[in-house]
Amino acid sequence: MTGRLTDAVYDAADARLSEVDARVAARYPGEPAGRQPVHTVYVPAHRYAPGLLAEWGERARAVFVERGEELGLDPGIVTRVERKLATEPIEDLRIDFEDGYGHPGDEAEDAAAVSCGRVLAGGESPPFVGIRFKSFERATRRRGIRTLDLFLGAVLEGGELPRGFVVTLPKVTAVEQVAVAADVLGELEKAYGLAERTLRFEVQIETSQSIVDASGAVAVPRIIEAAQGRCSGLHYGTYDYSAGLGIAAAYQSMEHPAADFAKAFMQVSAAGTGVRLSDGSTNRLPVGERLLEGWREHLRLVRRSLERGFYQGWDLHPHQLPTRFAATYTFFREGLPSAAARLRDYAAQADSGVLDEPATAQALAMFLCRGLDCGALDEAEMPLPRARLDAYARREG
Repeated sequence: MTGRLTDAVYDAADARLSEVDARVAARYPGEPAGRQPVHTVYVPAHRYAPGLLAEWGERARAVFVERGEELGLDPGIVTRVERKLATEPIEDLRIDFEDGYGHPGDEAEDAAAVSCGRVLAGGESPPFVGIRFKSFERATRRRGIRTLDLFLGAVLEGGELPRGFVVTLPKVTAVEQVAVAADVLGELEKAYGLAERTLRFEVQIETSQSIVDASGAVAVPRIIEAAQGRCSGLHYGTYDYSAGLGIAAAYQSMEHPAADFAKAFMQVSAAGTGVRLSDGSTNRLPVGERLLEGWREHLRLVRRSLERGFYQGWDLHPHQLPTRFAATYTFFREGLPSAAARLRDYAAQADSGVLDEPATAQALAMFLCRGLDCGALDEAEMPLPRARLDAYARREG
């Protein structure tokens, strides 16, 4: 039996949608290849110095060895956390020239930008690293650009950019600021002889205008578009965003309904674009008499973010590293048996009683890849070789 439509109908449909097809393919390339860090550690520029990674790892490991048993963690998780703190305590480092640094004056900031760049060039760096410069609002725009220029020049004096180099644009109050930031990065590439699109940036979502703009339109998709392919991530800024909405300081939190509202917009806007998401931070630090209280809250908040599809967050103190990794490892290890079995059955087309679709297989593979990347899971535990996991994660399997 043959259909009754002519080839002309098929051709007309293709012709009418060809431009749309190209636009959708460009806008939604899917999950990018490569690892996403589980956290970003913010360190004020004036505190960045040689040996910082080892110092944070030693401080985190010491307090975890001394008090970690009081958290009641699984012994296997404890072993993995201790190993992580000894080998890779920080996955992503952001040297902060914004709120964590302040406004010491141009001469001091110039010197700090050069000094930090040289320290980074001359020492060990984590898998991901960069700076947060001041915003592109009128009052701080030129200062932010100059700091980025001087820092980049100092890094490149010592050789090439470190792997995983990324910078952070804070306090976006107009989409045009993102477009100009993208253009500035392009000019820096020309000035320093870097390949096109070497420089990428994260956008902090920490103002109401970065969710809904002055015209009432949703701003987040426009922010991603304005970045001209340079936006690697959207990072939620807990306290600036909450304060901007008039939320009292005692109630500002990663789990406030206003925070969930903003993060839902981020999630919907970034889905499929290759732009990754990060939750924010808690300012209730696990120190002194509040160590256990702070640890337990951090464990809970990190787990909450993971369950909601935010696989990255901010850490602000060495004592937050043990619970960052403990919560993350527990999440992935608890989900391993089910995810591995379901993906194995899907790949074998087994009649398991669960009918998983390609999109679910992709989510299962991404879950396992993330667990491998952060050290929660081991290759020997995988249902398929890593190459096949990566293929399923990109829906190529």
